[in-house]
Amino acid sequence: MISIAYGALWLFVFSVPWERLIILSGISIISKATGALALGMTLLVMVISARLRRWRGIHVAAFLFVAWASIGVMILHLQEIPAKLYTFIQLFMVMWMVWELATTAPRIRGLLLAYVLGAYVAALETILLYRRAAGELRRFAAGGMDPNSLAMTLALGLPMAWYLGMTHPKSRVRWICRLYLPIGLFGIVLTGSRGGLITAMVALLIVPLAMTNLSPGKLVSTVAMLAISGALAVAYVPDTVIARLSTTGESVQDLSLGGRFRLWQAGMHAFFQRPVMGFGTSAFKQAINPEMGSLTQLAHNSYISVLVEEGIIGLMLYLLMFLLVLGPILRLPRLERRFALVLLATLMVAMSPLTWEDQKPVWFILAVLIGMANIPMPPQTDAVRQRFAGRPLQRGVPVMGPALGRMASSRPAPGRNPQP
Repeated sequence: MISIAYGALWLFVFSVPWERLIILSGISIISKATGALALGMTLLVMVISARLRRWRGIHVAAFLFVAWASIGVMILHLQEIPAKLYTFIQLFMVMWMVWELATTAPRIRGLLLAYVLGAYVAALETILLYRRAAGELRRFAAGGMDPNSLAMTLALGLPMAWYLGMTHPKSRVRWICRLYLPIGLFGIVLTGSRGGLITAMVALLIVPLAMTNLSPGKLVSTVAMLAISGALAVAYVPDTVIARLSTTGESVQDLSLGGRFRLWQAGMHAFFQRPVMGFGTSAFKQAINPEMGSLTQLAHNSYISVLVEEGIIGLMLYLLMFLLVLGPILRLPRLERRFALVLLATLMVAMSPLTWEDQKPVWFILAVLIGMANIPMPPQTDAVRQRFAGRPLQRGVPVMGPALGRMASSRPAPGRNPQP
């Protein structure tokens, strides 16, 4: 039963990057259906087993954030319950399902793989759109998705793919994950998203940070893969996209940021009017409308959006989720720690130019990182690392973690007295 529930969760995660490809009456039917199935199966498993894992601090913070948003809606007497509040509740349930079902390292890797494969679908569909409409469109995004949101979604898959390319026990899966780098990067560039390009640069920090133990052969293949990615961008990306991406520096230098800076200023002005409770969930546009008028838009910054809508208490609870993830991942082994830090940094950068506080990738990544930090690393991890680095294990030598290795090396051999 647990395997069936986990399989439903796996399908849900797989559908997240490309959920906008199949829309029915404005609803992403695939992710809704798989998410509902996963939730139903998880609840059934919990009832049958009469077992619940003990929550960590992040789960408490997430619950309090959703509760605070709900209280704000009731106190502020909004005309109707915003759909965004229902989304927050559903995302909390996603975080809980990952906590309950992904209780082993293989299952955590499985969910990461599901996201990478889903990102493959979105990236390949974007490339196919480019082939079909290269002369008609200036920016390309699969299924009519927002190009900026798609670019961030694909960028989050880069560190996941690289980590799985180093640690997954199956050779075929490792190569599939490594090949996502050129395909994902090409898809990001085709979106023409300047923020996506910056986020991808942060995501690619996983490459030098994880290359310390590579053999010369693996190092050459890594450099070749990155060179292929650059060659694809130079050879096939349209001039219109390149021209847009080339303005990234100017946009940052003059603080225009595609018009976002004015929205952020208006948001801060609105915040000081209601600093504690905020204006309520989904009320950012209402809050800045007196100042922005016809130029009113969404915040295009997740943190300012939460600050204006939920007030300072809501923002503190929301940021507390990230802080409570950071502490546990700092105690992970070196490779996993570097991967987790890069993925968390990529996520926080991705949220800066977008209103993404209620998006599935954000809550899924927080859930999978806290899950990774609360499971023992499998013994075969060292074997996988040595194989990837080109150093086969010696026969007769057991595989052990770093701590056990230090303990074993400090013990005297049988029949010998320890040195004084």
